[in-house]
Amino acid sequence: MSTVAVRTMRAAELPLALDWAAAEGWNPGLADAACFLAADPDGFLIAELAGEPVGCVSAVRYGDGFGFLGFYIVRPGFRGQGHGLALWQAAMARLRPGVVGLDGVVAQQANYRRSGFDLLHRNIRYAAAAPQAPSMVGAPAVVDAASVPFAAIAAFDRRHFPAAREAFLRGWITAPGHVARVVTGAQGLRGFAVLRPCREGSKIGPLFAQGPEMARALFADLLAAAPPGPVFLDMPEPNGDALAMAREAGMTPAFETARMYAGPAPALPLHDIYGITSFELG
Repeated sequence: MSTVAVRTMRAAELPLALDWAAAEGWNPGLADAACFLAADPDGFLIAELAGEPVGCVSAVRYGDGFGFLGFYIVRPGFRGQGHGLALWQAAMARLRPGVVGLDGVVAQQANYRRSGFDLLHRNIRYAAAAPQAPSMVGAPAVVDAASVPFAAIAAFDRRHFPAAREAFLRGWITAPGHVARVVTGAQGLRGFAVLRPCREGSKIGPLFAQGPEMARALFADLLAAAPPGPVFLDMPEPNGDALAMAREAGMTPAFETARMYAGPAPALPLHDIYGITSFELG
């Protein structure tokens, strides 16, 4: 039985968890620490063995009814000793009885099923060293997210995410190096997307759009704004238009997870989700 102690992570310790995530090949964003803490300052847990950090997990609450579990890491050399189970139990105790979501790596999906999680769909990470902008005819106008009221962005985001997350969104849109764009129409917002610099290249997420034309316009705009380096986009496999857009840009699959839920899965418009925000926070 593990004798590890699990406690709430201090803000100054989150960069350590991001370093562990980078070592796992997850390629965190350069400003992720501040953005993630804004989502839930008490939502990150660390496991210590005789005072030495050996693992972490995020258990971020979005209100009372929904939470997301991620950042589930036990350091190499400390695995197989029950420390991961201690972290898991602490995270689930924090998030239950609400619905809990996660993006599970392939190797752990069977364990998550045994813990009461059901598979909803796969997420595929597409990547390219220099993706090409997709072809478009009569592309809709893309503008800076700062040009529209934040309330409109938050409302649009809420249609594509299981819960409100205004504090997180404010930071995600304005963080150093992040590029946030929207497409508007007569009926209001039609698309919203963010590009963020990562330790390797950049990631686009979220990318929410009401139709492939809106998605392609946002995608092309953010590709043009991306600094030199590879670009990554994590998309739900059921959205065939998203997969086609990525392939047309010369991107290829690089990684996959399974979106799983304990409790009733939220009804989200997957056909309008061309890029999820992050595997860590949903």
